[in-house]
Parts: sequence; C-alpha cells; structure tokens
Amino acid sequence: MKKSLVTLLIILGVIILAIFILKKPEQQVSENVAKCIGENSNLYVQLGCSHCKTQEDMFGEYYEYLNVTDCYYEKYSCLDISGTPTWVINNEKYLGVQSIEKLQQLTNCY
Repeated sequence: MKKSLVTLLIILGVIILAIFILKKPEQQVSENVAKCIGENSNLYVQLGCSHCKTQEDMFGEYYEYLNVTDCYYEKYSCLDISGTPTWVINNEKYLGVQSIEKLQQLTNCY
C-alpha cells in the first residue's frame, strides 16, 4: 500500500513538472516596444473575452500604453469590428491574438 502511494505521488510529480516545462512561456515586451505599438495601432477588445485577456497578458504592465477600445462599452466605435481581439494597423484589420513579434513587424517597432 505504501509503495503504491509513493509511486502515485512520483507519477503526479512528473506530470506536474511536465506541464510546467511544456507550457509555452508568455511573451515579454519592453516598455519602448509597447509604446511604439500603441502609437501605431488600435486594439479592439470586449469585456469577458478570454482571448482579449490573453492578448492583455502578453503586454503585462505595459498594456496601458496601447490604444484600446472596449466594444462592450463603446459599441458605436466597433460597428465594423466582427470579433475581438482585433488589431487595426495601417487601416488593416488583424483578427485574433497576435504575437508580439508579428505586431512589431506590422508596426515597425523594434
């Protein structure tokens, strides 16, 4: 009985360790890059949107530098937005979560 419990705990430990190792690390962005992206884009989000939260988390504390419109509160500003998150860069729309690298390419922010 004791041996089975130890084996089970070891297996659980290995599974938990594997989850942490295999989990994709969150992208990090510098303050200057976040400011530049914010100056060259608009981000449309909506209250309760889990993908919007994912995008927000990618910017962390620098999310405040982005030009964000919440379509839940500003419906009239979002009449041509079909889903969130949506980035508008150079009058082009990019639907869905975008990587920091792609946003840097689209805005020329390095």
